[in-house]
Amino acid sequence: MMTTDCFNYVREHIREVPDFPKKGILFLDITTAVKDNVAMQYMLDFLFENFKDEKVDYVAGIESRGFIFGAALAYKLKAGFIPIRKPNKLPAETIKETYSLEYGTDTIEMHSDALKTGDRVLVIDDLLATGGTAAAACNLIKRTGAEPIGAAFIIELDPLKGREKIETAGVKVVSMLHYDID
Repeated sequence: MMTTDCFNYVREHIREVPDFPKKGILFLDITTAVKDNVAMQYMLDFLFENFKDEKVDYVAGIESRGFIFGAALAYKLKAGFIPIRKPNKLPAETIKETYSLEYGTDTIEMHSDALKTGDRVLVIDDLLATGGTAAAACNLIKRTGAEPIGAAFIIELDPLKGREKIETAGVKVVSMLHYDID
């Protein structure tokens, strides 16, 4: 059972890096949390507890930090793992989803044969900001006929309202830590 102490422990192990990747941005770095075995266990336990009673066929991790949690969580859930990557990183035929950013667009891909109709998929990444990448991942999944049953994150930047974009599409959102920064 997750306690306030568990959440605080993880929060204390997330490094705050000012002015990265550009001036005025406070970057929340999870690498300091994943290198701590206790923090890592708390994060995975949180994710597992929220989805252990769901039928999850696959965990889809968004490049790159979603891979860290996605593969380990897939193992715990007895599910497969699907990588969702930046363009031109996957070796076989892919499907793409382009989405809007604050200034411009970006694209993610997954193998076109990764999922089939009826598969139940949990999307995972380290951080939820505006929700564009996670919403695009859910769209990719839906295009295969599979069902995104949830989107899970370690950190959520509440003022950016990314949750709304994902929940509007009918996908459950779970975040371990909430930050009141944008």
